[in-house]
Amino acid sequence: MEPLGSNATQGRKVTLNASTLAMAVMVIILLVAVIFAANSNAIVGWFVVVISAGWLLLAAIMIFGLKRGAEKINNSLREASAAATPRAQSGSVVVDEATSQRDMKLDHSFKIVQVQARVISEQREAKGPDSEEMIDRALETIQMTAANARDMIKPATPIDGEIID
Repeated sequence: MEPLGSNATQGRKVTLNASTLAMAVMVIILLVAVIFAANSNAIVGWFVVVISAGWLLLAAIMIFGLKRGAEKINNSLREASAAATPRAQSGSVVVDEATSQRDMKLDHSFKIVQVQARVISEQREAKGPDSEEMIDRALETIQMTAANARDMIKPATPIDGEIID
């Protein structure tokens, strides 16, 4: 298994060479044991052959098992990253806290304007003695809210600095 972002062929080549070297050493040990056991024709020599064959079998199981496990993990990581890529590119935008807070304040300002517009329409229909005063107060509130909202949109001081890409 190679680290994410690394050159996969280079990592696989090193792993393949190390495992090939280990298997070659184990095969050579088995062949030497067989040759010595055949030459001496003693039971102890054949025990050494059986033991070296067991080690060769164990090494083969470990090497091929680890390779298969590493390939499965690598495939599952690729699938997980492929599944996560569309979600990351779904148009989500990272917004800082200042922008979020400004947007909440602007939303509140627009709600105030909507409420005051409703007050004006109700007072125009009522035509009571205090309706002109209420309409004037609602218009004044709308003007103040609009001025405050415009101040939130444009920066108070010009931004000065160096643009870094």
